[in-house]
Amino acid sequence: MYAREYGGKGPTFVLLHGYPDNLHIYDLLIPVVVAAGRHVVAFDFLGFGASEKPAGVDYGFKQQLGDLHAVADFLKLDSIVPVAHDAGGVAAINFTLSKPKLIAGLVLLNTFYADAPTLRIPELIELFSLPQTRAFGLAMASDPKQLAFLLRFQQLQFEIGVSQAQINVIDKLVQPLIFNNFAQHPSAGPAFAALAADLRPQIAANNQEVSKLAELGIPTTIVWGKSDAYLNVGVAQNLAGHFEGASVHLLDAGHWPQLDLPEDVGRYLLAER
Repeated sequence: MYAREYGGKGPTFVLLHGYPDNLHIYDLLIPVVVAAGRHVVAFDFLGFGASEKPAGVDYGFKQQLGDLHAVADFLKLDSIVPVAHDAGGVAAINFTLSKPKLIAGLVLLNTFYADAPTLRIPELIELFSLPQTRAFGLAMASDPKQLAFLLRFQQLQFEIGVSQAQINVIDKLVQPLIFNNFAQHPSAGPAFAALAADLRPQIAANNQEVSKLAELGIPTTIVWGKSDAYLNVGVAQNLAGHFEGASVHLLDAGHWPQLDLPEDVGRYLLAER
């Protein structure tokens, strides 16, 4: 597994990416937090980014939780603030449930955990998550031109109804790293497809755990780009309702608030920890 560690003090901010991206979604946020003298760790989950992508691995949310445990153990982290975006929220929250004494706080950025009434699954992920369309999706993804079409289609869906500044972030920062994730050899494709297939079973499992979140008593900060049509404000409000005393901060940002407004996101991270 590939990880980056930035020296500093205080509880360690451990940054968790979603899919199909990698740790580079935090490239603009990390300097803000490091400049404040804080200890930061970012890593690529197995199968993504610069981490190895071995064939035959049982990729999924359980594996990603194991990755987070491995990073915390290897670096001997004894006080952690998981910062989770997108699908990284599942590992962050389940890690918090399993190791509450290690957790100094929890920060959630446009993510999900259990069922929420307004949750929308992006079309690209939906294609691979449903058993009746998965084979079709895999066939399309095996053709580079068709894969490029799928990625471009999803990119344009995220750009509907957002500001030009947010479109520029998607075009210039997000989409190149996602394309590179799939274009590299070996590709992030198998890990992505496996995680998408595991999405609904994991949400169902999380539904059985969600009642435990209010008992944690851990400071929880929810920082949300309110232009996100998929992980929308309703999802943020639903998440907040599961945590005792969670604070919610809505930003004029899209799905990637840490890229749209890194200074604002950094300020919320630092002010409450």
